[in-house]
Amino acid sequence: MGFLDVLIGPVVLAIVLAIAFAVRPWFTDPLTHRYFIPALGMKIFGALAVGFIYQFYYGGGKPSGDTFNYHQNASIVLEAFSDDPAVGLQLLMANGEYTSEIFNYAVRMYWFRSPTEYFVVRIIAILGLFTLHSYAAIAILFAAISFSGVWAMYKAFYKFYPGLHRMLAWAILFVPSVVFWGSGILKDTITLGALGWATWAIVRVFFERKSVVSSSLILLFVLYTIYSIKIYIALCFLPAALLWVFMSYSSQISSTPLRLMIAPFIIGIAGAIGYYAVLKVGEGNNRYSLEKVSETAEITARYLAYVGEKQGGSVYTLGDYDFSPTGMLQKFPLAVNVTLFRPYLWEAYNPVMMLSALESLATLLITLYVFFKAGLLRSFSLIGSNPIILFCLLFAVAFSFAVGVSTYNFGSLVRYKIPMFPFYLSGLIILWHHANEARKPTSVLQDHRPESLPA
Repeated sequence: MGFLDVLIGPVVLAIVLAIAFAVRPWFTDPLTHRYFIPALGMKIFGALAVGFIYQFYYGGGKPSGDTFNYHQNASIVLEAFSDDPAVGLQLLMANGEYTSEIFNYAVRMYWFRSPTEYFVVRIIAILGLFTLHSYAAIAILFAAISFSGVWAMYKAFYKFYPGLHRMLAWAILFVPSVVFWGSGILKDTITLGALGWATWAIVRVFFERKSVVSSSLILLFVLYTIYSIKIYIALCFLPAALLWVFMSYSSQISSTPLRLMIAPFIIGIAGAIGYYAVLKVGEGNNRYSLEKVSETAEITARYLAYVGEKQGGSVYTLGDYDFSPTGMLQKFPLAVNVTLFRPYLWEAYNPVMMLSALESLATLLITLYVFFKAGLLRSFSLIGSNPIILFCLLFAVAFSFAVGVSTYNFGSLVRYKIPMFPFYLSGLIILWHHANEARKPTSVLQDHRPESLPA
């Protein structure tokens, strides 16, 4: 950050806030109006805080995937544009292959031959064209992009449960780690926003049945974005989303016996489609094909553990095991636990890890409270019978396993797990809500679901 940020950053901030105040009446109602600007403000604060933390706490170093690496690589793209717009455009669209025109620029870029990271570099470079490549200005725009997605997700769940507007707002908009790590110039910021838009588009297309064509295009675009940046998120999200849609439509069958008879077929169809989707996604990236996924997990885990040790970070282990699919599945409970509930307080060795440990402890206490209040058997019954709860928790658990089994570094895990948090906490809140509703007399139960949404 420098003098340019002081000049350009406030201008971009003023423009973003002006647009936010102008569009707020279109995207809020009397219940949600109060959350819009504070949530955006928190995202912007988080985006700027990430830069300050890396510059002043970590000393401006360049660990793998660091926000400054992205920014520096994008500056080379902009340098090429300044020298020759045609060369700059060629460099922006390059797919990792060196050519004589772009070689002098590409060879200086840390992420040029890494497709997932270079996708983010492209986004930063495009934004840099309009902001003179000010770090603060681009960070604010990243925060605004992420906010648009999490707000879309919030509105999607709010359509089903308007009475839970306050609790859902805290779960989706104001979780500290999500606000911090999901706002700055990082891959997680883009994927978090894309997941939010994907959830909104699914509700729009399959439940509200409004603007089907445009919403479907949005869904395809954000899924492609997720695929391009972090493909394993798509592998976890698609099967859970398909199951949500199939089970929701089956719930429209009024006959309970018939619904119970059809349910296994619907689950089987959703599972088959999800498996096919995983195969097709894997075809586009050999690292995540079913044959290679265990090898990819092992390489990632060992590399991140090495990085954590070299940087003095907190490294964890799941014990000795082989990274075959069977060996990984045997560590399923430990991997899910480490993502959801660790680091424990005694595993935190610096202020950043201590904050993460406190959040993990809060997540554990909330989980225990919800399952205790609902009852263990009733909880699993509600999860199995309510498509939204099942979708949220199935995605969260599958994602937690994928991240927990392949990270081995608490410093990286804190960032990697943030896309899971809004879904996991929303699932718990909706589970708690239905458990409470089930205890009320039938005469006082009210269904607040919009008429356009299926039961």
